[in-house]
Amino acid sequence: MFTGIVTDVGEVVSAEQRGDLRLRIRTGYDLATVDLGASIACSGVCLTVVDKGDNWFAVDVSAETVSRTAADMWREGARLNLERALRMGDELGGHIVTGHVDSVGEVIGTCAEGDSTRIGVRVDRALAPSIAQKGSITLNGVSLTVNEVKDVDDGMHFAVNIIPHTARETTLGALTQGQQLNVEIDVIARYIERMMTVRAQ
Repeated sequence: MFTGIVTDVGEVVSAEQRGDLRLRIRTGYDLATVDLGASIACSGVCLTVVDKGDNWFAVDVSAETVSRTAADMWREGARLNLERALRMGDELGGHIVTGHVDSVGEVIGTCAEGDSTRIGVRVDRALAPSIAQKGSITLNGVSLTVNEVKDVDDGMHFAVNIIPHTARETTLGALTQGQQLNVEIDVIARYIERMMTVRAQ
C-alpha cells in the first residue's frame, strides 16, 4: 500500500532480460533500511526488492507487467518515481494507492497555467465511470487531483495540474505530448464500480 507521495526519483542503470526483466535501479534511499522482499512503487507499479547494494536495488518485472504498463519506462536510463510502502503510523499525505496499474494513458497536451503546468490525458472509455472531477488519480505513481473530465469519441480526456514542487520532485515535470503514463484510479471508485456492476446483473 502506498500514498502517491514520491520520495525519490531513481534511474534504471541496467535492464537484463532473463526469464523476467531484471532491473537495477539507482536510488538515494538508505538501502540498509530496505529489506529483501520489500515493496517499492516504481512509477506507480508495485515491485519487490530482490537484490540490493550500496546505492541500488534490483526488481524483476514480469512480461505481464511490461505489457500492461507505459512503454519506454523499463529501459536503461529511464527515470522512475519511487515510493516505499506505507507503514502503520505514516502520514497519509496523498490517497490510498495500491501500485496496480488500471490502464495506460497518453499525454494529449501540456500548457502553463499560472505557475503550474496543466496536463491533459487520454484514457480508455472503460475508465470513465471511475474518474471524477476533484477526485483522486495516480499518474506514474504520483497522487493528483482531477480538475476536468470530458467524454470524447476516442475515449475520455481528463486534466490535472502539476505544481512547481511536484514538477521538480517527480518525473512529471518532463512530460511531453504523446508520452504514455501509468494510470491507477482511486481504489474506492474501483470497489464502487464493481458493486454497481454486480447489482446490475
